[in-house]
Amino acid sequence: MDFNIIRVARTILNVTDLNRSREFYIDTLGFIETESTDTHIYLRGLEEIHHHSLVLQKAEAPSVEAISYKVSNDKDLDALENLFTAKGLKTKWMDKGSQHAMGRALRTQDISGLPVEFFHEMNQVERLLQRYDLYKGSRVQRIDHVNCAVPDVQKAHDFYSQELGFSCSEDTIDEDGKLWACWLHRKHGVHDHAFMNGVGPRLHHIGFWLPDPLALIHTCDVLAALGFAHSIERGPGRHGLSNAFFLYLRDPDGHRIELYNGDYLTCDPDVGPLHWQLDDPRRQTFWGAKAPDCWFDEASEVLDVHTGEVCRMKEPLLKKKKPEFII
Repeated sequence: MDFNIIRVARTILNVTDLNRSREFYIDTLGFIETESTDTHIYLRGLEEIHHHSLVLQKAEAPSVEAISYKVSNDKDLDALENLFTAKGLKTKWMDKGSQHAMGRALRTQDISGLPVEFFHEMNQVERLLQRYDLYKGSRVQRIDHVNCAVPDVQKAHDFYSQELGFSCSEDTIDEDGKLWACWLHRKHGVHDHAFMNGVGPRLHHIGFWLPDPLALIHTCDVLAALGFAHSIERGPGRHGLSNAFFLYLRDPDGHRIELYNGDYLTCDPDVGPLHWQLDDPRRQTFWGAKAPDCWFDEASEVLDVHTGEVCRMKEPLLKKKKPEFII
């Protein structure tokens, strides 16, 4: 391949009330506010040296503008444009200066219809890893991954692995042997981008890495103390998939975020994916607790990078939208 995608690096969320979002993300969860305007808030984790990993953008309705990947050098963007053009995927250039703190970026609608962006240059700021006096709320360290609902998981898996150079750490197979979900990575963790069978394209959640499992418990206490207990959707618990500790929250606009810690190293190229059966009760939660129906049914709408309109959604190819098991 003529390009090198490093990792998932940021997401842009449209939100309806910046003040309410500020209360949730900054005052409660402890994200670092790099900068803000009347229409945007730029957030990062304590470990991150780049300007932001999450953009909250004022809009009339909640949605997702882009899921962004960092590449090794600026020439990688041209190589990616050539690939997408060859595959019949229309691209859009975002010139340097058109996005705050960013160099030029390339956007396209991926094979599933998700709005993805690739960039190399972003302003750098102070890394606050050892500013323990600023560790508040969840003590968020960095962005870790995204998870998306798509109609055809096999199609998404094949495109990202064969064309973009992702590797698969774990997957889920249904009773007919069909690929129901997959966890793909570029960095040496379990995933940068997961895909699950569902109505889509939609963003299911953004995952942020916390310093330790106790930070998840502390987050629940802080949420309850500040009146955000209702935002806890699922957890805390431990995934079977990835082995990580998790806590799923819904922000004031319904966007889902996962607070996450404790997966494993995936750098060995000779190690294939770990396979799970969809109805294995330890798959989604190692301790056996079921996820609520809303966790499978609800997700954030995504926008067309060319028109700015909400992308048309399709029903999934696999009829089974959630696991079935008895605890």
